[in-house]
Amino acid sequence: MPYIESKEDRIFLDKMIAYFFKHGKVHGRLNYFIFKLVKENIRINGESYGIYKEMIGELEMCKLEIYRRMCALYEDKKIKENGDVE
Repeated sequence: MPYIESKEDRIFLDKMIAYFFKHGKVHGRLNYFIFKLVKENIRINGESYGIYKEMIGELEMCKLEIYRRMCALYEDKKIKENGDVE
């Protein structure tokens, strides 16, 4: 996962995230937000296969990072609690 080196950028993005969750659960709003980010990137940088490929790659890597750092740990915890599938 690409980490943001600039402390100022992290603070700004973290404030945006806090605002995003200010109104509760993200159902639907997360999809809207991500779609708008991708749409704006295409508006600014132009439409091309490369841009679409880049955006889908970003989303795929984010999905994999969520699985690797969060979901897999949760699954390991549940295996310890409930036992593995035999």
